[in-house]
Amino acid sequence: MADKKIPKATARRLPLYYRYLRFLHEAGKERVSSAKLSEAVKVDSATIRRDFSYFGALGKRGYGYDVEALMNFFSKTLNQDRLTNVALIGVGNLGQALLNYNFRRNNNIRISAGFDVKDDLIGTIHQGVPIYDINEMVDQLEMQQIDVAILTVPSEIAQEMADKLVKGGVRGIMNFTPIRVTVPKEVRVHNVDLTNELQTLIYFINYYQDFGQNTEPEEDDNPLNDLFYND
Repeated sequence: MADKKIPKATARRLPLYYRYLRFLHEAGKERVSSAKLSEAVKVDSATIRRDFSYFGALGKRGYGYDVEALMNFFSKTLNQDRLTNVALIGVGNLGQALLNYNFRRNNNIRISAGFDVKDDLIGTIHQGVPIYDINEMVDQLEMQQIDVAILTVPSEIAQEMADKLVKGGVRGIMNFTPIRVTVPKEVRVHNVDLTNELQTLIYFINYYQDFGQNTEPEEDDNPLNDLFYND
């Protein structure tokens, strides 16, 4: 996917398509129409066809999409055949929850190292993941060749930790803190603020009833994107 210039909203939907195609394949389904796919993933069929068009002709008129072929295509596009090790920075309540989850439904993503400042956590193993002293972070990131990290630390040290992640060679940060950290342009940050997400949901419930019970407006047209999705 690195050599294809596609909209961010489309890129965010690709894992959703892939997961449902995997479900269909495991259920023994051989083909699916854009209408059926739309109904399942709650994305309108015109958007699905537009998303797929960025990758060329993926389906056949009158037939729909070959489930296995499309699943394999998105698997390759999303690097599903390559294991990505992820570092967890901060093993507090949220960090513990992420360790317990550890992306078990994905064969290609795993948290492989945790970092914290608490003596009772350092040197322990949680859910099969070793917890290191935060002072060892840069060296461990380089040694383990980890280039993706999840940041779940207190706000007051978020920028300091982000700086260390960059120093350790991390190229992507999922930031769960409310602080918008500053990083070099070659490092990608996805901000996940659960409070803002809930506020956004409440806003849509109150002011966007016409979008339907189980859907939300197109991400490109979402009036709150500039407030809450400044990636």
